[in-house]
Amino acid sequence: MIKFLDLHKVNATYESAFVEEFQKFLNSGYYILGNGVKTFESNFASYCETKHCIGISNGLDAITLIFKAYITLGMLEEGDEVLVPANTYIASILSVVNSRLKPIFIEPDKETYNISVSQIKTHITSKTKAILAVHLYGQLAEMDTILNIAKTHNLLVVEDAAQAHGAINKDSKKAGNLSHAAAFSFYPSKNLGALGDAGAVTTNDDKLAETIKKLRNYGSDVKYVNELIGYNNRLDELQALFLNVKLNGLDKENERRRQVAKRYSTEINNEKIILPRYNHSKDHVFHVFVVLVEERDKFVNYLTDNKIETLVHYPIPPHKQEALKVYSDLKLPITDEIHNKIVSIPMSPVLQDDEVSYVIKVLNAY
Repeated sequence: MIKFLDLHKVNATYESAFVEEFQKFLNSGYYILGNGVKTFESNFASYCETKHCIGISNGLDAITLIFKAYITLGMLEEGDEVLVPANTYIASILSVVNSRLKPIFIEPDKETYNISVSQIKTHITSKTKAILAVHLYGQLAEMDTILNIAKTHNLLVVEDAAQAHGAINKDSKKAGNLSHAAAFSFYPSKNLGALGDAGAVTTNDDKLAETIKKLRNYGSDVKYVNELIGYNNRLDELQALFLNVKLNGLDKENERRRQVAKRYSTEINNEKIILPRYNHSKDHVFHVFVVLVEERDKFVNYLTDNKIETLVHYPIPPHKQEALKVYSDLKLPITDEIHNKIVSIPMSPVLQDDEVSYVIKVLNAY
């Protein structure tokens, strides 16, 4: 069986370094917001070329704390509208809802699956205060255009970069440094994945960074002195140590993902399978490689029979989830079509050339 993502094999490369870091952690006697977190924050800020990185408990908390910090700073108010892509993972929407802001669902571009910039323009109202740009599947959203729209209408721009670690735009700027603030998830399956839950915020805004640091730690900057109504959203020390180890291999692993994607893009030739657009640039790090097919169950069963694992990202769009049933009447045909037809085929930095060849052969024979 060719696994969709073999996490054990991905992490095996780092196993001896993990053991060494764990032993240091165990011997240190310092387990919360220690040097491991500080080092990772410094290293990841340098990697993204931002002034600040704040380690957070997970990706959802990272986005939520950005919005809550903007509310604390008076730059957003409860009830303000945030434009979000309708086909994103539900965490993007939950961050808005949990901050008592109002999500406005925007259809995606049919070719990139990212938020449609033309649709953004038609949904801006006097209540619109922010745009949440999700770099879905690892491909950068059209940030130059989004930033220009935001500047014209005086809007905040936040990146959900949970799937885009290391993606680089044409000006050599990385995900995490393309907006006012960005949120990352280091969930184990991400391109930069921890061995548990973990996340971070990157920003060049000093006040925002200071506020988020307080909010993640009970509203406190000095122990037992609480300035804000805060939360317990700290990055785990042990996960920070593991992330420090894996950060050194991120660019190499992303390049391998692009190599696999290039082969898929150029060698899969089947009119029944719609491939994602890929121009071979570095703006895509292929967290997943998605295809569209008409009869998804039939296609998935065919691949399973041929010993190829798949996943669906995502089977139910956010506006049709029970948790968000207040939005169930929205008419979002592009989003619905994508969620009905999309399938993710094997993609990881440890896929072997013969495995890639086999996947291509099987898809071409479908």
